[in-house]
Amino acid sequence: MKKPSWWDEFTAFAVKGNAMALAVGTIIGAAFSGITKSLTDDIIMPIVAIFMGNVDFSELKIVLPRLFGEAVLDEAGNPILNTLNYGNFISAVINFFILALVVFFLVRGLNRLTEAGKKKEEAAPPAPPAPSAEEVLLTEIRDLLKEQK
Repeated sequence: MKKPSWWDEFTAFAVKGNAMALAVGTIIGAAFSGITKSLTDDIIMPIVAIFMGNVDFSELKIVLPRLFGEAVLDEAGNPILNTLNYGNFISAVINFFILALVVFFLVRGLNRLTEAGKKKEEAAPPAPPAPSAEEVLLTEIRDLLKEQK
């Protein structure tokens, strides 16, 4: 028997439902990530900034010192600063928690639906099997013998 080529193995893997579902989930997840980023940056962070004195999180940073060489200037002649942008990191962490919370509720809902479907299957007892032709014939013979007595 001929050993399947790597291409045959790959196509068998790619066509399986799990690989296709993973690809679709990745694409939808990337699109959903954009939505949660917008929710974080455009809706949640401005509300949080109200309670923190109108702080713009994207402006939160620490300027790091230059240890070697001269300062590099931009086109306008201003020094380009080396900054540690922790405000963007805070926004990314909040974005992650929102995304994780939404995924948690989706998985939780799907698990409950799956459990409900299993309970329905378990609750309905299986129908008794129909008697075979032999059993029907034997039952008829038994009934006839009973009537003759």
